[in-house]
Order: sequence, then C-alpha cells, then structure tokens
Amino acid sequence: MKIFISTDALKWFHDEMEVQNGETIRFYARYGGTSPINEGFSLGMTIDTPVIPSVTVTIENILFFIEEKDEWFFNGHDLYVDVDTKTEELAYSYKKA
Repeated sequence: MKIFISTDALKWFHDEMEVQNGETIRFYARYGGTSPINEGFSLGMTIDTPVIPSVTVTIENILFFIEEKDEWFFNGHDLYVDVDTKTEELAYSYKKA
C-alpha cells in the first residue's frame, strides 16, 4: 500500500491548512460517511504525530502517513490524493495495489 499526493494536493495543504516543512499529516478511518471501499466509513485527515505508522511518504519535508491501526480501511488499496477542480477540495481515490 502506498500514498500518492498530487502537486495540486500539496499546494492545497500549503494554502488551506498552512502546512509547514516538518509537519506531519495523518489519513485515518472515521465512522460515518461513505467511501468506494468501505461503506459506513470515510477518510479523515489531520495534522498529527505518528505513533505506529504503516505507510509513509515524505514530500517537500512534509510526512504523510497512515497508522497501522487504520490500515484495514484501505483493504489493500493505494491512496491517491488530488484536488477536485469543481469544489477545490481534496479528492481521494483508491486503486488496488
């Protein structure tokens, strides 16, 4: 399993969340909502400190990660993070690894 962050998504993190070099962004499973890979759950995202990260990627000195306890949500899929051009919000897609 891997995390892919588009150039537009990286810009979104800088502009919308004011993420600075050295900060860490966690993607996690949250109860409620929907996703194409897990009904009743959706993907959340927050600035957080890694505890037991199972998947990481560092881009421009920003660490993006998924904790081991949230790995079940992805069900063997890679996470792709981009920006929806209509809403100008983050858009997540999943592809089987």
